[in-house]
Amino acid sequence: MSTAQRQLPEGRTAWKKTAVVAVPALLAVGALAAVMAQGALAASFAVSGTSFQVASGELSSKGLASYVETDRSVDGKGHPVALLGIGSATLSDICQAAEVKTPLGDVVFKLTAGGDAGKVTASNLIIDAEDLTGDARFGTAQIGRDASTLDEVPGVKGPVGKFGLQAGDITVAGVRSHAWSATGGNFRLKGLRVDVNMDGKKCF
Repeated sequence: MSTAQRQLPEGRTAWKKTAVVAVPALLAVGALAAVMAQGALAASFAVSGTSFQVASGELSSKGLASYVETDRSVDGKGHPVALLGIGSATLSDICQAAEVKTPLGDVVFKLTAGGDAGKVTASNLIIDAEDLTGDARFGTAQIGRDASTLDEVPGVKGPVGKFGLQAGDITVAGVRSHAWSATGGNFRLKGLRVDVNMDGKKCF
């Protein structure tokens, strides 16, 4: 090991070793930002074969709508999810992390924002989640409503006859989720940081 390598500050990434990972990852962030700006639904594109973590200290919204959906990866494999439509979301902070296989080994791709930099906001935030935990408070809730009649979040409706639920104002503390996709219109990420690290930690 060279002297320069021994003196790398703890927690820093050796960029020469991970450049082959970092460049494609940053391009992927740009593509994701373009999709978010268009406000497209998460299920409207083929997902990767890797789910990712989503975490936030607190999420609040003026509306919630949800129904069961199936995301599909390029190989045609289906992934059952709960499509969560969140009308006007404010998050105290956000963390998204995925473990990705590369020629150099497994790396953690991590995106964080908010916290001390300020709150994160998004309109029509759509998360295709396989699970969600947290301490929640709902306004008026309707559980078992036909998914085709959901009207709490604009544009979030499911097929006729499918189970759905919706609620008015919501607050969820300690958000933890494994998701296959996430999109949003007018996504504002204060203090955005993207980290690609072979020794990186996930969100939880």
